[in-house]
Amino acid sequence: MSEERVRLDKWLWAARFFRTRNLAKQAIEGGKVWYDGARTKVSKEVQLGAELRIRQGFDEKTVTVRALSEERRGAPEAALLYEETAASLAARTAGADERRLQRAGDILHEGRPSKRDRRLIHQFKERHSES
Repeated sequence: MSEERVRLDKWLWAARFFRTRNLAKQAIEGGKVWYDGARTKVSKEVQLGAELRIRQGFDEKTVTVRALSEERRGAPEAALLYEETAASLAARTAGADERRLQRAGDILHEGRPSKRDRRLIHQFKERHSES
């Protein structure tokens, strides 16, 4: 499971952060992956203990490299390649909770009012137009 030299795009793909190496390459080139606090290149060789900051959608993960692999395996094995920092996990959880609360506050519009809704609207308008 441990090789001496692994390219960053291969490692991200093997650790299941991205579905394809091309997506991993695009993320690295787009500045969504930082290696030890700096932008990096696709061909950067990953070292054990390196810290990676990976932005995916709304979430940003900070992980430490624990093992190297060029082979994509199952999710349980891929999870052994890295360890997410406690601060990163807390920030992602807080962000998810915040987004959930924002969605809960949105009023869902379900299209046209029903017959009952229209009657209530007309009653409301009639009461307030008489005053």
